[in-house]
Amino acid sequence: MPQAAELDCCALRGSTATRFACGSGGASEFQVRGKLRVVDEVCGNVDNEAMLTPSLPPWPLTPPAHGGVVLRRACESDAAMARELSTDAYVPTIGTLPSHASDAEALAWIGRQHRRYDEGTGFSFVIAAAGTDVAVGQCGLWLSELADGRATAGYSIVPSARGRGFAADALTALTAFGWTVPDLFRIALYIEPWNIGSIRTAERAGYAREGLLRSHQVIAGVRRDMLLLAAVRPE
Repeated sequence: MPQAAELDCCALRGSTATRFACGSGGASEFQVRGKLRVVDEVCGNVDNEAMLTPSLPPWPLTPPAHGGVVLRRACESDAAMARELSTDAYVPTIGTLPSHASDAEALAWIGRQHRRYDEGTGFSFVIAAAGTDVAVGQCGLWLSELADGRATAGYSIVPSARGRGFAADALTALTAFGWTVPDLFRIALYIEPWNIGSIRTAERAGYAREGLLRSHQVIAGVRRDMLLLAAVRPE
C-alpha cells in the first residue's frame, strides 16, 4: 500500500464532542465550533452545512463508491478493522496506528483520523464492503498542497479481505471523488518498488508510473526509494 495510507474517523475530542456517532439509534448531535454537527444512523451521512471548514470542500453527502466498496466515515465499531490492520507488518511503519493495537489504541487511532478533516489535512475514509457495510480497510485523500492543485492518496486493506479487488475499487472511488474537489488537478501515490501488489492496484485504478525517487523518505528508520505514480484530472 502507498506510504500515505492513513485514515480519519468518527471520534471527536478536544474542542469537539467525544462520543461516536454510529449504529441504529437515530441522529446524534455534536456541538462543534459553535455549530451543530448531525450524523444520522447510517455512519457517514453527515450534515453538509455543519461540516464546512475554511480550508476544505464540504464532506460528500453521497459516499463515494465504486464496484464492491463504499467510502464512509469510520465508527466505533470499526475498531476491529483497525486492530486487524495493525497486525500487518508494514502498516504501522507508515502511519500512527500502533503495531498490534489494543482496543484503546484502535479507538484513539479512529479519533485521530476524524480530526484530519477538522484540521484541514484531507478526507479520510473507511473502505466498507458494499451491501454489508463491513469495514475492510482505510484510505485517504490528503490535500495539504491543494493550493497548488495537488494531492496525495493512500489505501490499506486488512489481511483477511485482500485479493478481492477492494483496494482498486477504493482507489477508483477515491480518485473520482478527488475530481469533484475544485482546483485539484493531480493525485500522486508513493509506493515502495517491492510492493508489486500495490503498484498493480494503482495501475488498475488509472495511475501511471512517473519515475523512481531515490532515497525519498525514512520508513522504519531506513531511507527508502519510492516509486511515483499519478493520475491527472480528465479533460
